[in-house]
Amino acid sequence: MTKNCCASEGNIMILACSGVSNVGQLSNQAAIELTREGFGKMFCLAGIGGQLSGFVQSAKNVENMVAIDGCKVGCVKAILEQAEVPLKNHVVITDLGIEKNNEFTLKAEDIVKVKSAAMDICSKHSGNNLAPSEKPFNCCG
Repeated sequence: MTKNCCASEGNIMILACSGVSNVGQLSNQAAIELTREGFGKMFCLAGIGGQLSGFVQSAKNVENMVAIDGCKVGCVKAILEQAEVPLKNHVVITDLGIEKNNEFTLKAEDIVKVKSAAMDICSKHSGNNLAPSEKPFNCCG
């Protein structure tokens, strides 16, 4: 069976900021680690932003999602709003007490803080039911 880059065996779609600041890169690194740990699967925010129909439809259909924005500018949130995708769970890293700067040195404890916040918000808003979705997202279909 070929593994599809867009299909999820995970249970939560993870959308990360990936902006050009420490908090943007913390968002990206947390999403990578959450994916590696099996919490969910990182998804292509650029595909949603580009209004590519398969990506947008997958984001609309997914049962569980977490959007991780680096700062209050809220690029992930704005992209989802433009694509008319409901915002289900939202973490803003600067709200966690992590100050935004233009350095790319990431602290392990900050990555842990972001991952914990993403996991916590998902468990609170899903009734603690983080079972895999019956409808895995697939942007390529």
